[in-house]
Amino acid sequence: MRSRLLIFLSALVLYSGCATHPTVSPKRLSDGESRYGYTLSIENVFPYMWYRKGISDVSDIGIRIGLPVYGTGIDYSRLLYSKENKWDVMNLSWSMNPNYNMDFTYYKFKETGENRYRWWGFRGMYIPEGIMGNTSTRIGVLYGRQIKDTMGFEIGYYHDFSSMPLTSVVDPGWAWDSDENIGRYGDTPHTSDAGIPSEFSRMTGLSMMVYFQLGSPE
Repeated sequence: MRSRLLIFLSALVLYSGCATHPTVSPKRLSDGESRYGYTLSIENVFPYMWYRKGISDVSDIGIRIGLPVYGTGIDYSRLLYSKENKWDVMNLSWSMNPNYNMDFTYYKFKETGENRYRWWGFRGMYIPEGIMGNTSTRIGVLYGRQIKDTMGFEIGYYHDFSSMPLTSVVDPGWAWDSDENIGRYGDTPHTSDAGIPSEFSRMTGLSMMVYFQLGSPE
């Protein structure tokens, strides 16, 4: 029984961590101000801890520690534009996963109330060497909201146009290795021999996270 449980947990770890993305601060951080907490996401079976600190009045840095390692990474955010209750931010990120990835994200934030924010953005995602040893370049959009003083969510999808048609992403019957598709997409396998989502899988482009801030909100 114990050995079966260990095998099951090991499989969960291996199948997780397709790619990971940063937990940004929807609240603008001043120089020296910090936030910390944890994030649950479909990309990682276990939560990752995060810490953000303002290093100037227009920029902050984030560090993530994943369990066991997936989700670990670092990112940098810089304010590009601000007017009243709206501002734009550029973020550069690196994450450690089986399909370790680098992101460039342009966020557009809006303060909608006291400790309430919503945002959307464009993201470019690059996997230099996935579990199949190939590269993957993806682009897509995201949307997020802070719905409580210490809780929020973000969802997004980033597509690799070389791996499958965009119109087939939500089609559960589409298969890269079908007789119809193998000729065009045979060089972009969506799973490894062990069945783990590869750098080309549509699952690698899907992101859904819920974050929780620890400590009292300021």
